[in-house]
Amino acid sequence: MKISTKGRYALRLMIDLAQHDAGGFIPLRDISRRQEISAKYLEQIVVQLSRAGFVRSIRGAQGGYQLSRPPAEYTVGDILRITEGSLAPVACLESEPVECSRAGDCITLNFWRGLFDTINQYVDSVTLEDLIHRGQSLDFSI
Repeated sequence: MKISTKGRYALRLMIDLAQHDAGGFIPLRDISRRQEISAKYLEQIVVQLSRAGFVRSIRGAQGGYQLSRPPAEYTVGDILRITEGSLAPVACLESEPVECSRAGDCITLNFWRGLFDTINQYVDSVTLEDLIHRGQSLDFSI
């Protein structure tokens, strides 16, 4: 499994919104400049986050974006699933129940399911607040 730039940039966008929250809305061009990410690309990402209710927006000269909830209420898993979709390591686990015709005879299915469970537990155990407050010093090992 490989997380795309969209997923990684979504995390950076959300962290930036949390770090620069002064009660107002933050212009996307400011985030773009700080994060060195194209504003055009951030626009695509912020639309997904907005539709999911993760960010609020306001238009106009004083417009911009802000988090809808406190940073502690967002997990890395929540954000990645919005931008990446399923985090399943194999296609057969993307739906429940498993619809693969070989599922009943698959010797590796339990291995893939265990990996999938481990991935989900890990990404769901780390919040934006964790990333911000502990940064590089946080031991993210399982």
